[in-house]
Amino acid sequence: MTRLKYWLALLRTPGFGCRSFLKILKTHQPEQVFQASAQTLRELGLKASVIQAIEQFDWHLIAADLAWLEHPNNEVITLEDPCYPTQLKETYDPPPLLFLRGNKQLLNRPQLAIVGSRNPSAVGRQIAFDFAYSMANQGFVVTSGMALGIDAASHEGALKATGQTIAVAGTGLDRVYPAVHKKLATAIVDSGLMISEFPPGTAAKAENFPRRNRIISGLCLGLLVVEAAKKSGSLITARLALEQNREVFAIPGSIQNPLARGCNALIREGATLVESIDDILQELPHYNQRYSVKPATAQQTELDLAQQQLLNLVMFSPTSVDELVEQSQYSAEVISSMLLILELYGYVSAAPGGGYLRTR
Repeated sequence: MTRLKYWLALLRTPGFGCRSFLKILKTHQPEQVFQASAQTLRELGLKASVIQAIEQFDWHLIAADLAWLEHPNNEVITLEDPCYPTQLKETYDPPPLLFLRGNKQLLNRPQLAIVGSRNPSAVGRQIAFDFAYSMANQGFVVTSGMALGIDAASHEGALKATGQTIAVAGTGLDRVYPAVHKKLATAIVDSGLMISEFPPGTAAKAENFPRRNRIISGLCLGLLVVEAAKKSGSLITARLALEQNREVFAIPGSIQNPLARGCNALIREGATLVESIDDILQELPHYNQRYSVKPATAQQTELDLAQQQLLNLVMFSPTSVDELVEQSQYSAEVISSMLLILELYGYVSAAPGGGYLRTR
């Protein structure tokens, strides 16, 4: 704990960023930095303002960090810790410290990251949930950023399957952002893991989230984009994944859907087009060599024959009741009754402007 306080102090030193930290670690331990003379620090290339901040460091800040670490489930690891994730450590600028809440054993398990729009369609949200559920059952940890929309659906799918999911936060772990995800965060800590490079007390700031994204991509073997506009944070994460030599996967969509344009662009640029989890597993042979993959479990359908036949007629784009009447032998009343059941089971959802669309 004595050595740890110097790591925490360097992390909190104003003007001393991640890359400066990594550069210093090549020649010095953090405690040596605080014991060094101003001349030595200048020779290390530190600015005068940073040297002054080190010499006048407020150690009360570290007392607050250490108090946070005394709470159950709270932990911090350094770049030198044996538990530090190997995948992330191999990236260009890995965080010198990671704050953790939950099961740290997940850090070095094979991970698939899933990201996408904060305002997805009902179909997109269901796809994220289903892929996360299926990939978790295949032995993957599902990693995302706990944002609204696709991120949340991905965590929820993994939680329902095995509970093994990692949420990478853009704030300190003493707070939850967005606040509406407090219940989700609790569930993740109970069976999965929340991590952050930001110390306790760090509020949500716009500049923190792109930095958070490099951790999401850095942890994973592959990254799946479900829905993303042409200019979005999800595409930034995908670009980072490519730079980190990760596999990038994308769900294709209609050319008329603005939320599909980012995914379609990624596919044009070489991302793997994905229609099922088999498309992902085939692109990760190194995973299949290193880990045993649990066979997929055949899903029991809860639908009777008539409901299944009607479901087959509902498209993944809005389908009207009149169209379903025309294509089936059922009356509008019978179809409406079956659609209600399908909606309750999560197979369809009401479309804006009328009609229904298939969600899985």
